[in-house]
Formats: sequence, C-alpha cells, structure tokens
Amino acid sequence: MSLKTTPLRVLAGAFALVLGLAAAAPLAAQQASGLKIAILDTEQILLQSTTGKAALAELRTLREAKEGEGKALQTEVQQLRDRLSEGRLSLSQDKIAELEKQLEDKAISLRRFEDDANRELTKKREEVLAKVDSQVMPIINAYGKEMGYDLIFRKFESGLIYADEGVDVTPEIIRRLDATGGTGAGG
Repeated sequence: MSLKTTPLRVLAGAFALVLGLAAAAPLAAQQASGLKIAILDTEQILLQSTTGKAALAELRTLREAKEGEGKALQTEVQQLRDRLSEGRLSLSQDKIAELEKQLEDKAISLRRFEDDANRELTKKREEVLAKVDSQVMPIINAYGKEMGYDLIFRKFESGLIYADEGVDVTPEIIRRLDATGGTGAGG
C-alpha cells in the first residue's frame, strides 16, 4: 500500500464527507424546528411606516436641493461654453483665454460640488437610516420577546432566499412603530 494519496482515495474521502454532512442535515433541521423564527422587511418599514416616509421625504428634499444647485452650476458652465464657441472668431486671444480659464474654473467647481453633494447625501442617508433603525429596534426587540420569537431576520439583508409569508412580522412592526409616533418606545 502506497503512502501517497491517490485521486480515487481523495474522491472517496470527499464523498464520505458529503454523505456525513447530508446525514447530519436532517438532525440539524430537527433541532432547529423547535425555534420560533420570523422575518422582517426593512424596506417595507421605510416605505410604509410614518417614520420611514418622513425619513425618505427628508432625503428627497436634500437630494432635490442639491440637484437644483447642480443644475444651476451646469447652466453656468454651458453658458460659458456657448460664449466661448460663439466668440472664437470675434474675440481677442486675451478674452478667449479669460473665458477658457473661467470655463475651466467653473467645470472644476461643478465636479467638486457633485463630489461634495454625493458625500453629503450618503452621510445624510446613513444618519437617517440609523435614526429609523434606532427607533424601530426597541419595538422589534419588545415584539420578539412578547411573541416568544427566538430569531427575527431581516428579510433580504440576511441572505434569506425563501420564507413563508406567515413568518413575516413586518406589518405588525410598522403598526407598532406608527403607534409610538416614531419614538421607538412601547410595544
């Protein structure tokens, strides 16, 4: 008998491992069957609860304001481009160079504004979502204890690929969140 592992032995070992895992899976499922599990759709909390709607409106207002500022800057850049292209034949070289410099400066300002606006929107989004999360988590925790749940998963963020709708507690969490006025107290 050789001390080297043959490919056949490797395959046989892997096959035995797979069979062992497959045999253990029903046992693990039986042990887990005593758990009371629920799921929660956080997107629906944002879209349907009073707190979530207010948070989304706050973000929308900021985004629209930034878009308005950005459009104004884009208009200024376009006006400078138009002036430059219209004056190429009639303006002096000094005036053309001055317009080119203004255009370059405005274009840089626009890019900086867009970068800053994106950072600000991202930061605000994180703050608003964290605030909603801090308001809804006490309600979820109280509900889970009250109803005797062992586990409550976020529906999509947890990697869940199937769940019976009967374990979805989202509507009740939204109802309770709205009942607290978004303070997260109660349950």
